[in-house]
Amino acid sequence: MEGDYSDATLKAINAEFTQRTKAKVNVQIQSWDGVSTKITTALATSSPPDVLDIGNTQVASYAANGGLKDLTPFAEDLQQGQKWLPGLVEPATVDGKLYAVPGFAGARAVVYNKDMWKKAGVGEPPATFEELTQALDKVRAANPSSDFSPLYFPGQNWYAGMQFVWDAGGDIATRSGSKWTSSSSSGAAQAGLADFRAFQNKYSTPASGTVDPLNPDQTQIFADGKASAIITTSGYIGQIKKANPALTDDKLGTFPFPGKSGKSQPVMLGGSDWGIAARSTKADLALQWTKIAASPAVQMKWIVGQEGFIPNSVQGIETARTKITDQQEGFFDAALNSKATPASPAWAKLEGNKDINTLFSSIASGKKTPKQAASAFDAAADKALNSTP
Repeated sequence: MEGDYSDATLKAINAEFTQRTKAKVNVQIQSWDGVSTKITTALATSSPPDVLDIGNTQVASYAANGGLKDLTPFAEDLQQGQKWLPGLVEPATVDGKLYAVPGFAGARAVVYNKDMWKKAGVGEPPATFEELTQALDKVRAANPSSDFSPLYFPGQNWYAGMQFVWDAGGDIATRSGSKWTSSSSSGAAQAGLADFRAFQNKYSTPASGTVDPLNPDQTQIFADGKASAIITTSGYIGQIKKANPALTDDKLGTFPFPGKSGKSQPVMLGGSDWGIAARSTKADLALQWTKIAASPAVQMKWIVGQEGFIPNSVQGIETARTKITDQQEGFFDAALNSKATPASPAWAKLEGNKDINTLFSSIASGKKTPKQAASAFDAAADKALNSTP
């Protein structure tokens, strides 16, 4: 997929593959626009692409249509002694079977303005939820303007909102047999939603309750000094520095969002998995190529070293600590505690119609109580998750 792996990384993987097998690789880069339809169509042909770079939340839909090869018998060999990150492998596992191999991850962490925090009397990044709120209280006291957010938190940012639910022990949905049941009305989820509301209302502006991270652009708000911190992925740091060149790397710190649980909040990993077409006529070669791409050596030298992405395993993150910057470390640490969206083939529907955005924004804005918002969301989610993709 466009924007995932660089030419240098793909050439390195292909060179090792060709050296081992004498086979050559034909790489075709695809744009994200309309790719789901394109891939579904390609997988149904008699000569599909042998290996595909797939968004981790897309795997279930392609697996449900019979387009992906069941990799369960090869899982141990493909893992190569590594423990894959849950946020990558869980959505690639459907009905207990593995349909894709984790490639790389991207995680959300808190990005903060070190100078702004230092002026407020905050030195080291917080390690606990109590330390975080104490730090933000100090930043608020030093910046009392009504349009300032100690931590800008758009109400529609459901990725970050779900961290509160997961931290409290709740989830989006649970599965029994073939049936999915939305669980935002459960006691644990309700506690997490209440925690989200309290935090968002206290540390972000009232106007942020109904908006998403891109409209208005939270990176611009942060770059303009209207917020001392935001929750985002590492890819947006470049945009922050472009919007305000004075915010150089040494002025930007990162850390995992600490939860009330005493651990960092679980994060939803974005990222990509490698799938093999069920109708591939070269499945043996495809398995060899995928094993190389997922190998610890390639992960360390190319995924971390070349791309700056988070590797696919817990061991990879631990090994990478000696090679990454302090700024990268916050995102890598966050990825160690990860969760995934439901591995339902119809998940894309629920995300696409923005029902989950509304769940959080209606709570943040005060339009609904957590109980009222959850009741509406559960009804829509139960229908969507159990429908035909």
